[in-house]
Amino acid sequence: MDLISSLGVVLAVIAIIYFSLKEINILIAAPIATLLVILTNQMDIISAIFGIGKNDYMGALGYYIMNFFAIFLLGAILAKFMEESGATISIADFILKRFGSQKPYRVLLAIFFISAILTYGGISLFVVMFAIIPLARILFKKLDIAWNLIQVPLWLGMATVTMTILPGTPAIQNIIPIQFLNTSLTAAPIPSLFGALGCITFGLCYMKYVLNRSLKKGENYATYVTNDNSAALGRKLPSFITSILPLICLILIAISGSILGNDVVKKNIIYVALIVAILLSVLLFHSFLPDKVQTLSIGASGSVGPIFATASSVAFGTVIMIAPGFSFFSQLIMSIPGNPLISLTALTALMSGVTGSSSGALGIVMPNFAQYYLDTGIAPELIHRVAAVASNILTLTPQSGVVLTFLSLTKLTHKTGFKDTFIVVTVGTLIAEVIIISLGLIIY
Repeated sequence: MDLISSLGVVLAVIAIIYFSLKEINILIAAPIATLLVILTNQMDIISAIFGIGKNDYMGALGYYIMNFFAIFLLGAILAKFMEESGATISIADFILKRFGSQKPYRVLLAIFFISAILTYGGISLFVVMFAIIPLARILFKKLDIAWNLIQVPLWLGMATVTMTILPGTPAIQNIIPIQFLNTSLTAAPIPSLFGALGCITFGLCYMKYVLNRSLKKGENYATYVTNDNSAALGRKLPSFITSILPLICLILIAISGSILGNDVVKKNIIYVALIVAILLSVLLFHSFLPDKVQTLSIGASGSVGPIFATASSVAFGTVIMIAPGFSFFSQLIMSIPGNPLISLTALTALMSGVTGSSSGALGIVMPNFAQYYLDTGIAPELIHRVAAVASNILTLTPQSGVVLTFLSLTKLTHKTGFKDTFIVVTVGTLIAEVIIISLGLIIY
């Protein structure tokens, strides 16, 4: 029975990846794959699917929506106001004037830097996606470069160094290990900085490569875009300063609250920042929005699909984590010969791949295995950084919630918008992990 249970876990993961690649909606794919796990592991179908506990499918789905729906909702509304008012066009014009409309690589660099600054400032990558994608769409349309290239600078900026590698990042992945290891946000700073340098170097070189490849193929904006409904060019636009103010306000409130606020403020400051940015958008873009109520409604509706897609993926991973058949894989990884940091990397990466969530993986690994690795004599700071970075190695799978959200917002598909995403994040993070472990063993 143990063999069947473990085999069921493998088949379920293969099934949900297959469904995702075939563009079957995750709302259908995730429950089917979850049912396969339940049946092969002889779990109670009713409670595992319809139970309201955090480890049940519906319970985990509802828990995720309850915790993150406000961010999705407010982020989508702000993005819609920015897009419909023409603010994104105005910002795009400014960027093109500074970086040059004949040098697309510089514009890709700008998107990378903006995304990195926002996420290092503590802003959720979901909010960054909602804010940056409408702006990038205008830039890519004016430059007439392939829209699928957006995946490289955006993911490199928001989901590599600023999420798990750089010391001091306020990302949840850098926070979770602290409570189990008694470390800090700046754990293992020197290995972390060198790891970040390696990741960025690879990412920027790969970005140059995919741009040249696309240009050589003769691809343009229309190659990967159908039914483009972006704001019409040539209309009256708000000034650059007016356009950028809501985003500046969002950043300043989020960062200042994260640095100066107490625990309650730090936990909730992003909601305040988003609401203030939305209200400021309504005020500043009043004359540029023909129908503010409709814009509000469309923006709100646009948040429903992404949040349910992400929650469904997380719920599937949650059920797998408690399946008896999964214990075989965790025990197998723990027995990997060599330095314990290798098994820690493999274990955390596997957890993130199955759950489709780096924070979810750390939430499982740290409480269950932190003491084991501390007992091996490894410095807590090194365990912290290795685990945090490892959680990002396989987190971007086809069924991952953030990937599904990205595809929903960009209107790309797994075929056109996943391969380069996976390469830039997974390979870049793996390079950083090798550097961090190598230097860490020397320093610590």
